Amino acid sequence: MKISIITVCRNSASTIRDTLESVRSQTYPAVEHIVIDGASTDATMEIVQEFGHVAQLRSEPDGGLYDAMNKGIALAGGELVGILNSDDVFAHAG
Repeated sequence: MKISIITVCRNSASTIRDTLESVRSQTYPAVEHIVIDGASTDATMEIVQEFGHVAQLRSEPDGGLYDAMNKGIALAGGELVGILNSDDVFAHAG
C-alpha cells in the first residue's frame, strides 16, 4: 500500500527542514511525499529541492491553506493520504 504525505507551506524556511527530514526518515517503503508551496519568497524552495525523496513539488499562488491541501490531494497516488504541516514532524521514525 502506498502512503501519500502532503506538506503545504509558504515562507517556511525556518521550519520545513525538520518536516522534510521527518518524512525522509520513515522506513515504510512506499511513501510518496508531495510538497505544495504557495509561492514562497524566502528560501523554502531551495531547502525543499535539497531533499531527493520529494516525489512532487508545486510552487504557485493559491487560495490559502485548504486550496493548497486540495491541490496535494488531487496529486496523491496513495491509498492512504496524510497531511503533515510544514512546522510539524512525525513522533517516531518507522
